Amino acid sequence: MNTAVPNEIAQATPSSAAGESLYYEQLARQNLAPLWVSLSRLVPEEPRPTARAYAWRFSDALPYLLEAGERITAEQAERRVLVLENPALQGQSRVTDTLYAGLQLILPGEVAPAHRHTQSALRFAMHGCGAYTAVDGERVSMAPGDFIITPAWTWHDHGNVGDSPVVWLDGLDVPLVSFLHSGFRQQHEDAAQTVHRAEGESLLRYGSGLLRPDDSKTSSSPLFKYSYERTRAALHLIVRQESIDAHRGYEVRYVNPTNGDPALPTIGASMRLLPKSYRTRPYRSTDGAVFVGVEGRLRVTVNGEPFFLGPQDILAVPGWHLHQIEAEDEAVFFSFSDAPVHQKLSLWREDRQ
Repeated sequence: MNTAVPNEIAQATPSSAAGESLYYEQLARQNLAPLWVSLSRLVPEEPRPTARAYAWRFSDALPYLLEAGERITAEQAERRVLVLENPALQGQSRVTDTLYAGLQLILPGEVAPAHRHTQSALRFAMHGCGAYTAVDGERVSMAPGDFIITPAWTWHDHGNVGDSPVVWLDGLDVPLVSFLHSGFRQQHEDAAQTVHRAEGESLLRYGSGLLRPDDSKTSSSPLFKYSYERTRAALHLIVRQESIDAHRGYEVRYVNPTNGDPALPTIGASMRLLPKSYRTRPYRSTDGAVFVGVEGRLRVTVNGEPFFLGPQDILAVPGWHLHQIEAEDEAVFFSFSDAPVHQKLSLWREDRQ
């Protein structure tokens, strides 16, 4: 075997600054790169998300959303949404490094056309009543605080049969799916899909802990709606009977009743309650998260920076950002994150201080 070093590389041995520069230039021409230059960036000592902590006040966003309702119809826009863009990721439609979030408006009498896509989606109802979403042939109504899912590749459309505007928060795994280059969509031939199941059918079948012997496990929850009324009742129960988690407060998580996994395979969601004046201990984890105020007021300190959340306000908390949460009154807030992906890939870590 000939082990001689080619002359052009031997001459470029990095024994001097000029030689080192020439050596790297020659590597680049061969589409090679020295790992020792990029190792600390590729494998850092701790997670280094690009996103930064940032809060959006719902009262500031709502006028712009209503103005969008005057400028474009739901049918023209397909989805009339104002994207929550993290200031460190402008132009990328990301609320954290791997999550998308946006505020969607639908006006009375409108229908947002049916489509489906490979991205998984959640809806968190925030403002107004009278709207619905139809998922996989079942229509579910929305009320503030309701958590609704759209599993990947299921037909869905939205409508408003009420007499006032309705706003909800969309949360999707778009950045993650885009990174994998596996995102695509399909438009339905009709504006709205045919509803072939009665509203509440999925709740009746799967919401009581009852499965048929031949029911198989599903990757996403067959329950499309988790009502705030039932969620709030569950929180009240654990407040009376259980001790509080010093780092996360009282918490209930939305799960798939067929296997106990998160309701969506790539997005975990929960509702949390903190008693009046309670302050959590410092906490961080590798997953990026979004907090949404539901009841009461919160002070969330992220890496030393304070943010104040009232009902409907939204906060991005990037991964591995140390944070503490303090409730001015008894407070309830919703959160979603990419924790299921971290956990399934054995990447998830938490730091409880």
